[in-house]
Amino acid sequence: MHKAWKVDPSVSLKAGSGFKLADVDPSSTPGFKGDKQTGADVLAAGAAQLTALQQRLYARGVEGDERRVLLILQGMDTSGKDGTVRHVVGTTHPEGIALKSFKAPTPWERRHDFLWRVARQVPAPGMIGVFNRSHYEDVLIQRVHQMAPAAEIERRYGAINEFEAGLVDRGITVLKVMLHISPEEQKLRLQERLDRPDKFWKYNPSDVTERGFWNEYQESYQIAITRTSTEAAPWYVVPADRKWFARIAVQRLLDGVLEGFDLKWPLPSFDLATERKRLKKS
Repeated sequence: MHKAWKVDPSVSLKAGSGFKLADVDPSSTPGFKGDKQTGADVLAAGAAQLTALQQRLYARGVEGDERRVLLILQGMDTSGKDGTVRHVVGTTHPEGIALKSFKAPTPWERRHDFLWRVARQVPAPGMIGVFNRSHYEDVLIQRVHQMAPAAEIERRYGAINEFEAGLVDRGITVLKVMLHISPEEQKLRLQERLDRPDKFWKYNPSDVTERGFWNEYQESYQIAITRTSTEAAPWYVVPADRKWFARIAVQRLLDGVLEGFDLKWPLPSFDLATERKRLKKS
C-alpha cells in the first residue's frame, strides 16, 4: 500500500455499526494524506499492481480456483461510476473482466423475481465482475418513487442479504461501494454536460428531475446500507466530490481484496522438462 495511505480504505470507509451517511463529507479524503497529484501517482502505481493481481486471479480461475470478485458500484447520477470503471478496472486485462449495467427491467425480466436477472450475471471463477448499478436499484429508486409496495421493499432487503451470503459461500468476494457526492458537486457536473459538446450525450433531462428527490434518495441509501451492510458483504462509502480520490479508494479496495487471496501463479499441469524437449525438437 502506498505510503500516502495512512489508513486503509477497508477500515476508514467501511459502513459499520451506527453508520450515518449524513456524517460523511463528500469532499473529504479519509485516510489519505496527499493532494490530487499524489493521487494521480498512486493511481498509476496501483494500476500495475492491480493488473498483475488480476492476471493471477484469472490464471487460477482457468485452473479451477473458484475465487472471484464482484464489485458493485452505486451512487447518485454523475457520482463517477463510469469514470471509476474506466480509470480503475479499465487498466486491467479485459479478458478477466465482466461488466454489467442494470437498467430498468424489461417486460420479460419483470416476470421474474428482482434477483433473477442479477443471478445470471454473477462472475465466473477467476473473474472480476463489475455491476455499474445493480439489484440495489430495486430498493433505492423503487423506494423513492414507490414503484413497489412497502412490504415488498422490506422483503427485498432480506432477499439481498441471503443472495449475497450465498455468493460468498461460492467463493465470490462481494465488494459494495457507494460513491457519495454532494448536490452542489452534482450540479457542477450536470452543468459541464450542458456546456461541453463532447458530453451532451451523457446528459439526461431526468437527472435534473431526480435532483428534486435528493433527500429521499439519501434516506433510501441510508436504509439500504443499514439493512444490507453485513459481515459477509459490507458496504464501503467513498466520498466522491474529488474524482481522483474516489478512483484511488476503489482501486485500493480492489487491491486489498486480491492481496488477501495470496495469489500464486498456477503450477504446470504437464511435465515441464518433457515439454521443453518436445518444443526444442519441433
